[in-house]
Amino acid sequence: MAGEKALVEICKGVNGLDKVVLREVRGSSAEVYLYGGHVTSWKNDHGEELLFVSNKAIFKPPKAIRGGIPICFPQFGSHGNLEQHGFARNRFWSIDTDPAFPTASPNKAFIDLVLKPSEEDLKIWPHSFEFRLRVTLGIGGDLMLTSRVRNTDGKPFSFTFAYHTYFSVSDISEVRVEGLETLDYFDNLKGKERFTEQGDAITFESEVDKIYLGTPTKIAILDHEKKRTFVLRKDGLPDAVVWNPWDKKAKSMADFGDDEYKHMLCVEAAAVEKAITLKPGEEWKGRLELSAVPSSYRSGQLDPQRVLQG
Repeated sequence: MAGEKALVEICKGVNGLDKVVLREVRGSSAEVYLYGGHVTSWKNDHGEELLFVSNKAIFKPPKAIRGGIPICFPQFGSHGNLEQHGFARNRFWSIDTDPAFPTASPNKAFIDLVLKPSEEDLKIWPHSFEFRLRVTLGIGGDLMLTSRVRNTDGKPFSFTFAYHTYFSVSDISEVRVEGLETLDYFDNLKGKERFTEQGDAITFESEVDKIYLGTPTKIAILDHEKKRTFVLRKDGLPDAVVWNPWDKKAKSMADFGDDEYKHMLCVEAAAVEKAITLKPGEEWKGRLELSAVPSSYRSGQLDPQRVLQG
């Protein structure tokens, strides 16, 4: 088609940082910054932004970008001795010109990135690794992230991990999460104490910071006002983190607007409770697939179990 834009384009983003734009022929798109290997945009074929990025996000190293899909590696949160959420999200990644897995996807826009530790990284986390990330925009506009971490060291190492996904929502009080009912979770607001979720879908009326354990491979986030359901599918990531800072914490964050908590929700595919251990030469794979589907939640037509099982 004349004038059709390239499926993959490398260009400059905010503050001159390099970014990759992925486009799908029907109009959906995604953007990935090499800084952090960080997905900062995912739009549907109507051009609607599906991820939340703060208007106050600081696109300037060494600060991580507030929003989108930060990569938490080799440590999630404060579960270890490193800086909060590890260092992968504030390092410059490279485009992987020799990806270790097949590239024959003519109808999909994708980019392969790679992160290897610098000498400075090895001082704070003394383990050699190769982290390969493929970001794919599927034919229907689905967004897929596949992470492969290989131990290139002579000794084993362990890590925790999360795709810290910020979803854009119309109004947090009109959102519910299906698929985590009756599960155990650690409540980070109560000293990481362990509780069991009650039987109902999760709704939001105050700050939440929970790590759900042994979660299903599919979770649904229902946005009542937008009549939209996000479906999160995951593989190799047994846990799910649910986070919203609410008003007080929002005011304390320099790179987050005071009222922005109303329009975002983090639901994160993660491996936190049990660290992943790799022997020399071993590889771990963790996959996230996001889709956005219209829902008739307002009229009660949507059966969440059908979404979760289908």
